[in-house]
Parts: sequence; structure tokens; C-alpha cells
Amino acid sequence: MTASLITSLEQHFGFNQFRSGQQQTIEQLLNQQSSLAIFPTGSGKSLCYQLTALHLPNLTLVVSPLLALMKDQISFLNSKGIYAASLDSSQTSEQSHTVMSDVRAGKVKILMVSVERFKNERFREFINQVAISMLVVDEAHCISEWGHNFRPDYLKLPRYREELNIPLVLLLTATATKKVKRDMSERFAIAPECIVQTGFYRANLDLSVLSVKTADKASTLANIVRDQQGPGIVYVTLQHSAEQVAAELSRQGLHAVAYHAGLEDTLRYGIQDDFMAGKINVVVATIAFGMGIDKSDIRFVIHYDLPKSIENYSQEIGRAGRDGQPSQCFTLANLDGLNTVENFVYGDTPELSGIEHVINDIRQHLDQQQRWEMQEYSLSSDSNIRQLALKTLLVQLEMQGAITPLYAYYADFKYKFLVDKAQLLGHFDATRQAFLNLIFSHTQFKKVWGALNFDTLTQAAQVDRKRVVAALDYLAEKNLIALETKRITQVYQVHTEVINNPELAQQLHNYFVDKEQAEIKRIAALIRFFELKSCLSYNLARYFDDNKAPEQCGHCSVCRGQAVTLEYSITPTNVADDVIYQRTDELLSHLAAKGFNNIGIETQCRFLAGMSVPLFARNKVRQLSGFGLCEQQRYSEIKAKLLAR
Repeated sequence: MTASLITSLEQHFGFNQFRSGQQQTIEQLLNQQSSLAIFPTGSGKSLCYQLTALHLPNLTLVVSPLLALMKDQISFLNSKGIYAASLDSSQTSEQSHTVMSDVRAGKVKILMVSVERFKNERFREFINQVAISMLVVDEAHCISEWGHNFRPDYLKLPRYREELNIPLVLLLTATATKKVKRDMSERFAIAPECIVQTGFYRANLDLSVLSVKTADKASTLANIVRDQQGPGIVYVTLQHSAEQVAAELSRQGLHAVAYHAGLEDTLRYGIQDDFMAGKINVVVATIAFGMGIDKSDIRFVIHYDLPKSIENYSQEIGRAGRDGQPSQCFTLANLDGLNTVENFVYGDTPELSGIEHVINDIRQHLDQQQRWEMQEYSLSSDSNIRQLALKTLLVQLEMQGAITPLYAYYADFKYKFLVDKAQLLGHFDATRQAFLNLIFSHTQFKKVWGALNFDTLTQAAQVDRKRVVAALDYLAEKNLIALETKRITQVYQVHTEVINNPELAQQLHNYFVDKEQAEIKRIAALIRFFELKSCLSYNLARYFDDNKAPEQCGHCSVCRGQAVTLEYSITPTNVADDVIYQRTDELLSHLAAKGFNNIGIETQCRFLAGMSVPLFARNKVRQLSGFGLCEQQRYSEIKAKLLAR
């Protein structure tokens, strides 16, 4: 098999030999053995499925967490003459239709989708009819609840694999601890001997941890950046920090650009393209930047703020030096930002009362077919649960068998005519004209744009909603109207015996508290790692279950005799207890006046810590003088004070 694989490798990809771990993984898959491949960032994980897919009879379905990543892989494969495609949110319905018919015809070898695509009933019906040889899960650590970057919808992949009867699975990741590795392989029944892990240690990365006071960070950063040759990334925690740090570097004559999730998509993609093309040398970014970046010559990565975990740190520094050339990784560390990193964790744990609200909403809003409709934004607001945590809660309700997703639809349709109405109708026969006139007559126009009222339309005529949507899609596709859709409504089938379990809310709350504590321990492990007195590279490799790294790398700050002890450079301001209680009482009376009583201790803590939750946004809580009063203190300390009251 080896000789024919190398011939295939050369013929399709132009390489004459495999990198470490690739051949073993591919041979296992071609022997119908599901596999888990753990290779360092930039060491050729993708080739494992790309080459295998060419030797399998049917479609290879790839689940990837990032659109930019999909686009890059598809361009690469198409340039090699391999038909790969995606179904994603950026496509027009015509483009999606073309991809689907090419998949059905067996023309597409590799189809890439996001895990959320499985929520789409139309996609599930389509993919059910397609023969699939292999399921590939990229960034597979997202499956594990005990890994970083956990994506709740990934938990459902083992079930989708079963429903679609896919014989073979390949999981790919760069970062997995022993626990996460076990979790991933058990979920897909991958045998221990089919886990392929190449060395984690990167000899070309120089790791430095510097103990830097907050007041000195900007000047230290500027000095480091000035000394570097080639492009680099500076990571920060908060969006506004990205703007401030980039502006400060630019003031110092160092051209830097901020990148974060709050920027317009076109601007973000522009920055990414300019960085890839070498037009921008320094990007100051939140962790939104990086997963889709396959730039081999990044010479430095600097953590201006503490990363979220050892896993995040490892993934972020892994973007440097993919070409094998020496690259520098610096962390400007102190304990000032510790509470910020911890607060991200605490802010995502829903209160028991919020979970009870969601369960009661399901129980109280069932239709005759035991179905429940939900709009994420309003449910998040009403239950006071952040949207990401709400998604996790809904997935947990699915895993418990309480709800099953059926389909989603847009609640709001707005459109405007791009051609004269009479001209538009002239494109159709009399029957279709009558149907379109029916739609137009149930649309309220304000000047140019009109909002369609589905309720009055379906009451006036027994019209199938799907037919109306298809008609509007078609008109938009033909540039006869401009169409805008908003407010996705998700529809679930509810299993009443499970949703009525009186212990369900408490069980779910316990799950979230366990996850919260695991995350807090992960942050403590990060601080311990930065304060190590023995080789950083060796200990990093050990953390990811690689015991082959040298005990002293000779290219980290500890090996150079520069171990650090991290300190607070700003003494946290301790607010007097009576002031804390006074401000908390102001919050409670402010919310009571708006009809909110029984405000939980967690919400009070978040108020004092200056953390946003949906309840605060819509009740002008941020304007109260106590909001953020204790933001320099750790959440656990604030909570202890309120509990002692």
C-alpha cells in the first residue's frame, strides 16, 4: 500500500514523502479503522482526510468550526483538481442548490459544513439520501466538554454519525490533554491503537514569560515589536484593548491594526487578507483571529493579556513559525487580569432560576403537537442567560432527551421592489401572478420597504408557508426584489415525560457548575505553568501527554535562568462592606420597581463585578453607581462577601 499511496500523494499534491503520522493515519482509515490524529498546528493534519477521500468510494463529509478555514481548504483542493465544496451561510440559494445537485450526482468528493448546519431540516433530509464514506471532525477538541473552545453542538455528532450510518470517522486536533483524548475517542469508539499522536514539542519556538507591571506593558510591547523581524500577532482579551493597543503601537511609529469580532465582516476579512499578503505586519487581536490563519512565516506571537488556558496559549503560539524557522513567543504577565479571565467563566454560568425559566417556557408554550417555538434573543433576555450559555443549555436538554430540534424559520421578512411591480408580474403566468398578488396584498409598505404579515396571509388563504418563502427566494435570486430576513425561530419537538421531571433543572445547573469549576481550575493551572521553575517547552509537551520532549529545551526563559513569580502590579481596591451592601440594595430596589423580585446572588455578584447579563442591558442597570464597583476583585471574593451578609 505504501508505494501506491506515495504515488497518489505525488500525483495529487506534489509531495514525495509523508510527514510524521500522516501515513499511519491514512493507512488505518483505508483499512476501515476510525482514527484520532493529534498533530501540532501546521503539521499537515488536513492531508490525512484529503488523500484518504480520493481512495474512498463515496462522499467525505467534513465538519469544521470556521468558515474561513473551509474556504481556504476548498480553494486548495480545487487548485489540485479535486472537487471540494461547502454548504454555508455565505451562499445564495442558487449556489447551495448547485452544490447539493453535484453531491447527489457523485461529483463532489469532499463536502464541508459547520456543525450547526445539521439543525437545518432541509440539509438533514438532503444528507440522509447521500452515501457517505467518512465523517471528518476538524478541531475535534470542540467535542469534549472538558476541552477548551467547547462547542455544545459538537456533542451531537456521534448521534448524527449513527443516524447517517457513516462507517468511518477521523478526528483531527492539535491540542488534547489525556482526559480530552479519552473523551473524544470514547464518544466515537476509536480504539487506543488508532490514536496517532506525533510529538508536540516545537524546537523552533522560543518561549518567554515576562513579569510586567500593567503600567509598563505598552512600552515593553513596543520595545519587543521593534526588535522583531517579520510579521506577528499580539493577543489581547477584550475588544476595546485591541483598539487601544493597536493605536498605541501606531503612535510609537509601529504600524499595527486591531482585529476583533466587533468589526464589520468585510473589514475583518480585509485585515486578514492584508496580513496574509504581507501588507500588514502586526495585528492586535482577540482570539477571534487565528483559527483560519495558515500563514507560515509568522515570526512572533505576543500575549499582552493572560490567555484563557494552557490550551489556548498553546494553540495561539502554535501559529508562529510554521515554516520551521526560529520564532519568538512572549507573554507579558501579571495577576491584574486574572479576575477578567475568571469573570468570562462565571458570567456564562446560568442561575438555577434562569434554567427553571427556560423549562417552564417549554412546558407552558406547547402546541397541540407538543412542539415548542423559540427565538434565541428573546429567550436569552427573558431567562437572563447569555446566548452562548443558552445554546449549551438547549443542547443539554437534547442530550437528556427532553427536546428534539425539528427545523428553523425566519420570523420577519422584509422586501422592496427592484423593478416596477407590473413589470415583475409580467414574468409569470396568471396563476403565479394571483399567488404573488396575494403575498403583496398582505405586505405593509413604509415608503420603499414592506414587511410581510404571515399571520394574516395564512388566515386569509390556506397558503403553505414554505411555498411563500420559496417564491420570495426566487424573486430575490432573479433580482426582482431585495429580500431581508430576521429573527430565526427554532422549532423543537418536546418529550413531556422528560421535561416534566422535577429534578431536571437542578441536574442541569449541577452540570454548569461542574464545568465552571473545571474552567477555574484550568486558569489556576495556567498561572502555575507561567511560574514554573523547570523548562516551559518540556512541561507544555507533558501537559499534552507528549513525554518525548527534551527536559531542558535551552530556548525558553526558564532555561535561560529567568523564571518569574507573578504579582499584582495594581493593588486591588477593597471596597468597604457597608458600601457594597448599600449599592446592592440600590440594584434590588431598582429592579423591584421594574417588576423583578427574587434577584439571585449570582446576578448581584455580576452587577458588582461589572459583568453584562441580558437583564442589565434592558433595564439600564449599567447606569447605577454600583455597577462595576468591585471589578478589580475576584468573583469568588465578591460572592463570599454577599453570602456573609
